[in-house]
Parts: sequence; C-alpha cells; structure tokens
Amino acid sequence: MSLQEDIIAKLGVKPKIDADAEIRKRVDFLKEYVLKSGVDGLLIAISGGIDSAVATGLCKQATDELTAEKGREYKTVGVFQPYGKQEDIDDSYAVAEAFNLKYRVETNIEEAVNEIALEAEYGLKSIGVHRHLSRAGKGNVKARTRMVIQYALAFELNLLVVGTDHASEAITGFFTKYGDGAVDITPLSTLNKRQVRELARKLGVPQSVLDKAPTAGLWEGQTDENELGITYDDNSDYLEGKTISPQAQAKLEQQYLKTEHKRAPIPGI
Repeated sequence: MSLQEDIIAKLGVKPKIDADAEIRKRVDFLKEYVLKSGVDGLLIAISGGIDSAVATGLCKQATDELTAEKGREYKTVGVFQPYGKQEDIDDSYAVAEAFNLKYRVETNIEEAVNEIALEAEYGLKSIGVHRHLSRAGKGNVKARTRMVIQYALAFELNLLVVGTDHASEAITGFFTKYGDGAVDITPLSTLNKRQVRELARKLGVPQSVLDKAPTAGLWEGQTDENELGITYDDNSDYLEGKTISPQAQAKLEQQYLKTEHKRAPIPGI
C-alpha cells in the first residue's frame, strides 16, 4: 500500500460522494450521539467560514428533527468569537440567519487572550527570555481560549461542543492541538474541502461564505493556502486518489508525517 492509499484509508475519504446522502448520514450521526449522551443539544462556533457554516447547518437540522420527534426542545447554540473587531463578522451572523438559529452568543476573546499572552511573557521573562509571544504562538492562544469559552458555555447549557475539522485539515495538521481540535464530536471528519463545499451548496450556505478564501482567522491577512503553500484543489485531489504534481504530493506527505502527533492519542507508558 502506498503512503497515499494509507492516508486515504486512515482519514476515510471517498473518491466521490452523494451530497444528500452525506447530509442525511451526518445529521443522523449527530442525533444519535445527542441522545446517547443525554444532552440538550449542540454548540457550534460560527467563524464565518464554510466549514463552520456546514457544521451549523447539520447541527440545526439534527436538533430540529430531534425536537419534532421527541416532543421537547433540543437546541443548537451558535457562538461568535471575534478577537477585537472581526471584519467578516457579518458572515457569521449571515450563517445564523440562513439556518434560523434561535440561540446566539457573542463572546469577544481579545481581553482574555491578551491577559494570557501577558502572563506567558512574564513567564518567559522569568527565565531570561525577553520577547513577546510569536504571531503563531499568540494564534494558538486565541484558538485555545475560544475552546475554553465554548466548553464553559456547553457545560452550563448541557450541550456537546461540535468541531469543524475535516480530512483536508487533518492531512496537513492544520488545526490547533487542544484548540479547535479539542471537541466532542466532528461531523465533517471524513470529507475533504471540496466535499465540504458540495454539502455547503446543498444546505444553503450564504454565497458570501461560499466565495471567501478559507482562513483560520488567527491574524490579519492569513489564509490557509498561503500559509501551507498547498492548494485545496491539490489537497482534495490527493485525498480522492488522484495524481497531483510530485512537488505538491511531497509537500502534503511531508506535512502529514510532520504533524502525526496532532492526530495520535496522547502517548504514555
């Protein structure tokens, strides 16, 4: 088995999908897990990007169906988490409107992130390292702070925290360990980015979200493809078993091997 075949098998990506069937399967998956867990619904952070928009649509359909079937309310709570002023926050609210979310919470993470960064810098200073956190380091603090708040809300509301990671992020390790990678359930995990986009069109994700460049939103001007140096077309082609350029394949496989620790269970002895 080639490394490409091994990666595809481990991540569970299909070469082609039926978008309607995939939506049905993932909604049923969410419903079953909500009932099994004995919770009152789902919490999803809505970033304004396509992944969280698709996850929101799946969550809302799942909780609406459970409410109708079980005779009591199951809720989807959407959480907006800007750092200071978020230029595309309107896209987050557009997603909430598109899926008719009744429950919405906005929690600005700027003050909390800055305080954590300051404490970390004091810690560095105490061992003779006099500098601010790096841009990437502070980006990780942002991702992890968002999850702390999500879990605080979910605990109080008896909800499960839903993740938006998918196979195109998993192969590159493009998520923050114990940040956006720390969730209760991931309904997109066996889809690549192209397939997520297929579901987005079926679900009715707003056009403004469909058209925008994918970004983790960890600093101004950041985009996924520029940071990784790999296009989502090449990434998706690879995960569908297609041939891509040797350079793109090598970069993808190197990234996969380098980030294995992010996908693996915590080691112990």
